[in-house]
Amino acid sequence: MTSSVSQTNKITVSICYLYILLFTYAAVSKLLDFENFSVQLGQSPLLSAFADIISWLVPLIELLIVLMLVFPRFRLVALFASFNLMLMFTAYIFIILHFSSFIPCSCGGILEKLGWKEHLIFNIAFILLAIMGILIIRNSAAEKLLISKPHNLIIIFVLSTVLSVGIVAGLFLASENITHYHNKFTRRFPHFPAVKTRESDLQLNSYYIAGVDQNKVYLGNTTAQLLVTMLDSTLKQKTQYQIELDHKNLPFKSVKIKVSAPYFYVYDGTVPSIFKGNIKDWKAKLVKKGGEYFSLAEPMDSTIMAVRTQKRGSGESVMATLDLRDTAKTQLNPAILQKQIDGLFDTDGQMVYSKQLNRLIYLYAYRNQFTVADENLTIDYRGNTIDTMSHANLNIVNIKSHNQKKLGKQPLIVNKNCAVFNNLFFVNSGIPGRYENIKMWEQASIIDLYDLSGNSYTLSFYIYNEENNKMKNFIVQDSILYALIGNRIVRYNLSKTITKNYQNNSKHTK
Repeated sequence: MTSSVSQTNKITVSICYLYILLFTYAAVSKLLDFENFSVQLGQSPLLSAFADIISWLVPLIELLIVLMLVFPRFRLVALFASFNLMLMFTAYIFIILHFSSFIPCSCGGILEKLGWKEHLIFNIAFILLAIMGILIIRNSAAEKLLISKPHNLIIIFVLSTVLSVGIVAGLFLASENITHYHNKFTRRFPHFPAVKTRESDLQLNSYYIAGVDQNKVYLGNTTAQLLVTMLDSTLKQKTQYQIELDHKNLPFKSVKIKVSAPYFYVYDGTVPSIFKGNIKDWKAKLVKKGGEYFSLAEPMDSTIMAVRTQKRGSGESVMATLDLRDTAKTQLNPAILQKQIDGLFDTDGQMVYSKQLNRLIYLYAYRNQFTVADENLTIDYRGNTIDTMSHANLNIVNIKSHNQKKLGKQPLIVNKNCAVFNNLFFVNSGIPGRYENIKMWEQASIIDLYDLSGNSYTLSFYIYNEENNKMKNFIVQDSILYALIGNRIVRYNLSKTITKNYQNNSKHTK
């Protein structure tokens, strides 16, 4: 009997030592790299609203449990606490994997090296160890404990499970509500302004829209950087072309293709280099090499390209035009982008060019603003999207230990994507308005339409998910909208409700 008791005590002690090792290592790792751990939590869609508190609370709870596990009289309470904490970690992983828009990592120590499935198995194994330790202590304590009675033990386990999972689920719901709150603005949704008419399965989700003309849409591919896929307007006929460059020995890192028929452009702002060619033969010549690095580029005509580059010294973003005929001619306009916080993250966004208006539009990602300028980057006006986010809601952190500068929390994206045709500006919004059904936001992407000529909001419409995938990017040509959604490209026909707003609209209505 004594030998049996001794053996069970050894098992209990071994379980406690494993938990002591796990929680000590995890807590110390978090505290030693606390700044980075806090940033990772801040980027979590589940905990971002509570990151400041939880970043301290988790390692402190882990260390408190370790201290309790050291003393035999507190081991039962400590094992229940370990059981609850591991349940919460497991619930966190489950919610992240099934309900999050992206999968972050907020782990410390050796757990950073585990995949999410392995991490889940690891947690479940330790949950079972905690249960085993609790049962061993219960059986050896006879009638002294509340959990000695089976029904009491079951009730405590059930309540612990419900409480642990409920806390994590509650944090998730509360954080989502705080981060994605409703702004006090109202959209107008007319009946069927855009109707899906065609679709095609591309088999891959690595495509992006490189350009469009009257009868064709052109796709680039991030995994085959010099491959162009051309589809006709019915999305049935597909042709692929391999671009030939006259200079191939450049240190390419992020190649992008833009098609502005009859020309196309291949560029990499990290080299930097720009190639230009004709879609008749898909052969491109190097027209610009060296100079300032750039992160965005948009051809405005056959010889001028707008780019977003960085100021020397400050690193702040600035707009410029490049003359492809004269590699030394670069014209900066620091007035286009308006700094609110750091001039880099807060000015992030996208730009598009309207050939019909000869106007460049820069749309900010994190605030309700866009800027309209001519081909010389002279500002026409600054406009606003209909939401109320006038200031970028960003937490920018300098992580000295890693020599990095990054966003401390998951940013609230106000404007996700955009397109322009003629005087109509199409914006894929990230902010729900008043009286809008949240279920529709789960089932579709919302596009707000603005008239650039009158600087006014016109209407909104839906682009529906395909196989639970949201729209990645889109482009508009006359009365047709093409969108990439998951592995699919879809075509929507725009009704007269939209096309009647085009300037000289008689040729655009159908």
